[in-house]
Amino acid sequence: MPRFSIIVPSHGVAGRLSLALDSVLAQSFGDLELIPVCDGPGAPAATLAAGYAARDARVRPVHSPPSAGLSGARNTGLRAATGAYVLFLDGDDTLAPGALAALAARLAETGEVDVLYAEHERVPWWEGEPVNPAAPLLARAPRQAFAPAEAPAVTGVQLPAWGTAYRRAFLAEHHLTFPEGHFTDTGFGGLVTLHAERIAVLRRVVVRHLLRRQGSRLHAPGGHHTELLDRTELVLTRAAEAGLAPERAAALFGQLFAAVLKTAAHPSRLPSGLRRSYFRRASRLYRRHRPAGYRPPGGKQGVQQRLLATGAYGAFLALRGAQHRAAALAERAPRPRGLRTRLYYRLQLRRPLDPELAVYCAYWGRGYACSPAAIHARAAELAPHVRSVFLVEADQAHTMPAGVDHAVLGSRRAWRLLARAKYLVNNANFAEGVVKRPGSVHVQTQHGTPLKKMGVDQSTYPVVAAATGSFTKLLGRVDRWDYNLSSNSHSTQMWERAFPGSYEQLEYGYPRNDVFYTATADDVARARRALGVPEGKVAVLYAPTHRDHHTGFEPGLDLEAFCAAAGEDVVVLLRAHYFYDGGGARGSGRIIDVTGHRSSEEVCLAADALVTDYSSIMFDYANLDRPIVVYADDWDVYTETRGVYFDLMAAPPGPVARTPEELARVFADGSYAGPASAELRAAFRARFCQFDDGRAAERVVRRVLLGEPPEAIAPVRPLTERVPAPAAAPLTGHLLRS
Repeated sequence: MPRFSIIVPSHGVAGRLSLALDSVLAQSFGDLELIPVCDGPGAPAATLAAGYAARDARVRPVHSPPSAGLSGARNTGLRAATGAYVLFLDGDDTLAPGALAALAARLAETGEVDVLYAEHERVPWWEGEPVNPAAPLLARAPRQAFAPAEAPAVTGVQLPAWGTAYRRAFLAEHHLTFPEGHFTDTGFGGLVTLHAERIAVLRRVVVRHLLRRQGSRLHAPGGHHTELLDRTELVLTRAAEAGLAPERAAALFGQLFAAVLKTAAHPSRLPSGLRRSYFRRASRLYRRHRPAGYRPPGGKQGVQQRLLATGAYGAFLALRGAQHRAAALAERAPRPRGLRTRLYYRLQLRRPLDPELAVYCAYWGRGYACSPAAIHARAAELAPHVRSVFLVEADQAHTMPAGVDHAVLGSRRAWRLLARAKYLVNNANFAEGVVKRPGSVHVQTQHGTPLKKMGVDQSTYPVVAAATGSFTKLLGRVDRWDYNLSSNSHSTQMWERAFPGSYEQLEYGYPRNDVFYTATADDVARARRALGVPEGKVAVLYAPTHRDHHTGFEPGLDLEAFCAAAGEDVVVLLRAHYFYDGGGARGSGRIIDVTGHRSSEEVCLAADALVTDYSSIMFDYANLDRPIVVYADDWDVYTETRGVYFDLMAAPPGPVARTPEELARVFADGSYAGPASAELRAAFRARFCQFDDGRAAERVVRRVLLGEPPEAIAPVRPLTERVPAPAAAPLTGHLLRS
């Protein structure tokens, strides 16, 4: 029997679950079992947990449906636990280093106790200064193990379930489980302390609890707040049955009603139709369960309790004040340029949304491109009733395909469309002044799989953070998203970390990559002719990424020398990062600059192989199952200045070259396309090409524009059943030589 069972519910926190699991498995005290509780087989968290279980026998995943909520997940984990003591850890929290060793040492000092309470840190989502709210309460508890009557203030209702060690036999003996619904910690904590006979405390931080940017789900507006009254009634009824001593009863009563009044004092939490009934029911509970001789505390809390005791709702409203309502109604002012345009936009915001209008934009208006273009094209087939307009910069208007309605960014028409459209689709972000209207639907398509750090994860890298600007403004734009697209589980997890928000992740694949499975040999030949690839040549796409520590485009490779070493049948397609529309050197006829070509997807179709450094194009190109070589001449510098989410050198999509000579060699000896390269690529594709199967745009259109339920959306076709677009000429694994 292990000493500790650590139960980790994972619903809604897949992005940080690996951090929680790693923090447990890295503990110096290893006598444990780790029980991740996942939504069900195939869910992102379940897939992640299964990988951990395959590597460590101490990991024992179990499943609980999302409908069972947090309480159901914890109870499922509790039924599976076999340890002497049980700990609960939220899936986006972490165990502090040495936490289990400290708990084990404390239990050795105190002997067996029913409950061992410990301190915890609440850490702001931006990794700000943590606070330790349990420390003052636990500091007043006896140093040795004690009976509850010796420390009446330790009632359990002020302490979360995580960060506490419960003796499993004690929980089983008293049939203690988490109450269904919300505020389950309040009910569980109160009932546990009612039954406990021996308690101890550990004055050390055991859990680092992440405060979510979206705030606690318990604090979100809704009728679920009435469940706090249910939990309060449950605990106080059991306390009366147990015949608590007056001092314990008073402490328990006061702490429970402090929480009840905190909700009553925040009108935004309760729907308007429930506020009065919540107060009245709370007043009845207060009078029914008030212990004999109980005296309210001083200050505002005491005044609130006295008003609650008398049922004086009107006076309570006056005390609460009107400032809370004003804050909830505040709306960020739009900032279009020019007074007339601002007034015009404000006027358009007062008009009703157009339920059949969709507005698209890609790369801050750089033209008809990427996933917004792919969704736009598919919508024309599946949702022709939805009028679609693309927004572009003035200098890109001439590049728009025939028949695609478009408007110039900054124009009065563009602001009118942004104000009136129900659907707004972008692979970057709309302007700062765009207002998220109630009823509008914003879709963030993203434009790549993240290797480099993104969003708020850039904050610890000074060069990048300086270029990014205000993270507060960035998160204000994230708050407009309703849906965020993902092409693999890695992206799902990293987006959750980099862009914390309340949007829904759609694991549908990237629509721009659909063409890699729908294009034909004729399409590939057409793309090669359009780019000027000579007949019979091997086209190697060289696509280096942007360097934040560089001020302009630097190819990083002598392409003329590479061509000379690679052989006369090779031509290079040079595609600089989209930050550099001017591209790089145009060189000889064997170097074709395709930086300005509108579609990176067409460039990929035309290429027989890819050479890149750390560009996200490798994840997209892997869908074609064609050779990829990583040219990593400055990996250490890049990771220091930009930050990365995983070690590409340990799991590359093909051979890694660190010098021009090594790069020339892998082409000269044919290993760039050999069996070892194919093996690396297969593992890379399994990890990062999960959801790209040629039908991503259709899924988005059906779910967002047509409103079809998630269960009606076509599932992703398995990787083994997908057939990528054919290369221009099959590669034999041996470079063509003159």
